[in-house]
Amino acid sequence: MGDKLLPYDPSILNQLPAIVKAYQLPDTRKAMVQMLTSFGPFVAIWIAMYLLLDVSFWLVLPLAALNAFFLVRIFIIQHDCGHQSFTPFRKTNDIIGQVCSFMSFIPYRYWAKSHNFHHGHNGILWEHRDIGDIELLTVNEFKVLSKWEKIKYAFFRSAPILFIIGPIWYIFVNNRLPLIRLKGWEHAHRSLLMNNIMLVLVHAGLVWALGFKALLLVHLPIIVLFGIIAIWFFYVQHQHETAYKQWKDKWDYIRAAVQGSTYYKLPRLFHWLTGNIGYHHIHHLNPLVPNYQLARCHHENPIMDKVANSITFIESLKCVVNKLWDEEQQRMISFREYMRRYGQKKQST
Repeated sequence: MGDKLLPYDPSILNQLPAIVKAYQLPDTRKAMVQMLTSFGPFVAIWIAMYLLLDVSFWLVLPLAALNAFFLVRIFIIQHDCGHQSFTPFRKTNDIIGQVCSFMSFIPYRYWAKSHNFHHGHNGILWEHRDIGDIELLTVNEFKVLSKWEKIKYAFFRSAPILFIIGPIWYIFVNNRLPLIRLKGWEHAHRSLLMNNIMLVLVHAGLVWALGFKALLLVHLPIIVLFGIIAIWFFYVQHQHETAYKQWKDKWDYIRAAVQGSTYYKLPRLFHWLTGNIGYHHIHHLNPLVPNYQLARCHHENPIMDKVANSITFIESLKCVVNKLWDEEQQRMISFREYMRRYGQKKQST
């Protein structure tokens, strides 16, 4: 199907929440199996990387790339715990989520709150659209910026910043600071402070036990590569060409979930390595569906293939040029298309 405009029939869309709800019950056995198949390989590969440091760092790096995917699986467990969807028990979810956060460097409660905010406001064009999402401007908003502000925005939206520097900044700086200053976030700010303290203690213990090189040459490469993978997936899932962006008074939750999120069609192995987060349309329809139920929900209901904004890996590479939301065309456009369509208009006037 690819990233194409789809006919979104309200009578069809309104059937989807009831279909998806049938899959929202957590399964303790599946949750435990996922923990074993995520934490087990991660720890084993981590130990192998540490032992190979004395042989060659160039043998360590390929393993870091592989282990970054297992850290993605661990983070998806943390993500589901934040939605209280991983197991049927809130306290168990919170404990597992906290443990995962010490490995992912993503604070459990603070991030979960911002992510749940994202779910409730996905695709709304308003002043808080950057909470839990990547900053995006509309064509009209970009037009009125000063030249310097346009340069800054273009720099931010460049591929090296978004997909290399950005993930590093996001994990090590953005997620360490209480940058969201909305009413009702005081508890989340305190939990972030506690997470930072615990993170320092946990990794100080790692350095004490195994030496500084274990942190610098083993865990750091995994974290950086994990961040790049995670940001790439999030970008593709919400900033594809035919996404859904609307002002608050016209916004529709179901359409934002289905059209505003992609079905990232990947080989089965990569769906497994990334905790099925490629089935993002279903996750946004109902975040209470555990990640280990998403694929089954999609494939058991043919209607999902009809409505999903599906995109392959090759097609997703084109998303890199998406820079602005064009309200006239209701799609993402590149800076080149902006200049062709709107730069010429400005000159002619």
